[in-house]
Amino acid sequence: MSFTAVNGTSDETHPLLHRSPSNVTSQVALVGSNLCPIESLDYEIIENELFKQDWRSRGKLHFVQYVFMKWILCLLIGFTVSLIAFCNNLAVENLAGVKFVVTSNMMLAQKFVSAFVVFAASNFGLTLFACLITAFIAPEAAGSGIPEVKAYLNGVDAPAIFSFKTLLVKIVGSIAAVSSSLHVGKAGPMVHTGACIAAITGQGGSKKYKLTWGWLRFFKNDRDRRDLVTCGSAAGIAAAFRAPVGGVLFALEEMASWWRSALVWRSFFTTAVVAIVLRALIDICLSGRCGLFGTGGLIMYDVTSANITYHLSDVPPVLLLGVIGGILGSLYNYILEKVLRFYNLINEKGTAYKILLACSISILTSCLLFGLPWLASCQPCPADASEPCPTIGRSGNYKKFQCPPGHYNDLASLFFNTNDDAIKNLFSKDTDSEFQHSSILLFFVTCFFLSIFSYGIVAPAGLFVPVIVTGASYGRFVGMLIGSHSNLNHGLFAVLGSASFLGGSMRMTVSLCVIILELTNNLLLLPLIMIVLLISKTVADTFDENIYDLIIKLKGFPYLETHAEPYMRQLTVADVVTGPLQLFNGIEKVSNIVHVLKTTGHNGFPVIDEGPLSDSPVLFGLILRAHLMTLLKKKAFLASPVRTDISAFKQFSANDFAKKGLSKRDTMEEINLNAEEMDMYIDLHPYTNASPYTVVESMSLAKALILFREVGLRHLMVIPKISGKWPVVGILTRHDFMPEHILGLHPMLSRSRWKRLRINFSPMHG
Repeated sequence: MSFTAVNGTSDETHPLLHRSPSNVTSQVALVGSNLCPIESLDYEIIENELFKQDWRSRGKLHFVQYVFMKWILCLLIGFTVSLIAFCNNLAVENLAGVKFVVTSNMMLAQKFVSAFVVFAASNFGLTLFACLITAFIAPEAAGSGIPEVKAYLNGVDAPAIFSFKTLLVKIVGSIAAVSSSLHVGKAGPMVHTGACIAAITGQGGSKKYKLTWGWLRFFKNDRDRRDLVTCGSAAGIAAAFRAPVGGVLFALEEMASWWRSALVWRSFFTTAVVAIVLRALIDICLSGRCGLFGTGGLIMYDVTSANITYHLSDVPPVLLLGVIGGILGSLYNYILEKVLRFYNLINEKGTAYKILLACSISILTSCLLFGLPWLASCQPCPADASEPCPTIGRSGNYKKFQCPPGHYNDLASLFFNTNDDAIKNLFSKDTDSEFQHSSILLFFVTCFFLSIFSYGIVAPAGLFVPVIVTGASYGRFVGMLIGSHSNLNHGLFAVLGSASFLGGSMRMTVSLCVIILELTNNLLLLPLIMIVLLISKTVADTFDENIYDLIIKLKGFPYLETHAEPYMRQLTVADVVTGPLQLFNGIEKVSNIVHVLKTTGHNGFPVIDEGPLSDSPVLFGLILRAHLMTLLKKKAFLASPVRTDISAFKQFSANDFAKKGLSKRDTMEEINLNAEEMDMYIDLHPYTNASPYTVVESMSLAKALILFREVGLRHLMVIPKISGKWPVVGILTRHDFMPEHILGLHPMLSRSRWKRLRINFSPMHG
């Protein structure tokens, strides 16, 4: 059934995989920091006799209830995600707010050393807390979470990525990490949070923590849960940026591997709920009842209220921004991949090293954020400032820092703020003379590298917001260089810079365009943002892949791409199927089933009918390991090898064979059988999927990949072209389509892989 992928020969292209001697049937990948077996999800409907009997017994009321429950769950997901997003922002704004207010007051009193100690100690404490709960409670919560959700929606089942403790650590850890002034974002963790909420509600709650609701436990297959997780990921982006349409498009363009019109409708409903609830909650905050809740975060970055005009002469600078964004984005991805590989070497040494690494990054960040503003010269406050200058307190465009009265430190206005307020300052209108060239350039270089070094630590950390800040800084720098030669103000250049860097790093177009428009509340920017995104993506695609695909490969997830590599056209499915193949007879002895389940890790087994049931061996279908475990636990045994009639269904219900959800899988150690039971038989016919997907052994591997991915299969049976002794040649799983596995079997084909233009920062390799 599934076979461990064989790694390639180049160290640079190895996924961070580790062999598991006890489980030779699946890849073992680094999820968070845990080694875990990777399995596939069952998106195929298992059409056995029991399923057909249950399907026939359902009435019209059941189908109405089924549709109604989907909408109820979407409402519940949208409402919960928006509440969590609001509380997340509220906590970050207040935690960071208190830290900045206390530090600023000390600076006003000329207690600079004390201010640094308080600033660095609070950052260190928050980072340490985030790392401790992540490392010891839920290592799966580390990082962005978007690669894990994207892999799940592709059919990859990595344990614990949607567990209840992962959800809690993701929320609390993200608040602590973002508040600690680390250069990380909250958008990625919000996507993972939304997906966790969707997955948990889709299975009726968490049985382990006794938080279950029977009325929610309605969806018992991976296909329905996949749709809910897609809606949850859309809700996460909608909540992070208050961009409901952008959230739907993000789920469509970046996350989902399968999409249909009904899912558009439901995900749009989910994000609409998020937008409405957030709007109501923010209205409460605007009345002053939310403590230090600032004007960043969930508040839109209103870059301009005047009608802007631009002409043909403004297009060349925009094209330049797109090219720079593509080059910088691909460079960003390249360096981040190298840093993550280096961090993995450190993290493998143990938990203490992970925490030490994170704390070192925290100390470095505090030193840079507090120390670099001292390099900037104080600027006199502008006479026509739209807000108080210098800013006393937490947020604002004009931070006093160490400057005399009537002056402000422009670099401190960016560094000594939350990321949200830094973005607001860079995007702001009528501030063309606020920042110096040296300050913006220094801020860009610092953000570029800090966001790379901060991402790989063992804490929840997103990439979206750091990329927006970094892009905005170099966009504004380009605007300052062009100066009066363009009709666009520097704030608009910052928006376009963010768009180009996002396009260069994440390689999305439509969703990013809409998210930026919803963020800035300015439809007039649409043509320019479209141009920038198209150019930056095109340029960056000539160098490497998008950042989330690179991280998926680093984590070792067996992700199926939309395209088939050219060498797959040269192979047939028979060329990659490896053995030995485990078979069961239609009526099988219990001891044989127990032996096979104990000695293999396969999840699907062909069922063959031989004499006296058939004159020659005939493929009856496919039975899953989980269903065999259920039959053994329920002891559905026969004293003699005879076929059972329909009365056998009275012993079981469809719920007995339903997917168990996110809980721990059944193991053979839980099944106790005596010697007499081991000599009995099980009739597998009623529980076998009699209509599995099959392909002839002469089919090209490329066509088989398209079928496998588009239908969402876990097993694809290969049958012989000419009738022989056995009616089945083998079974393909997603691991058989992995390039490492195929090129391990046929190394000469490596020359015909897709090649990018590899003008990148390493020697060419295929």
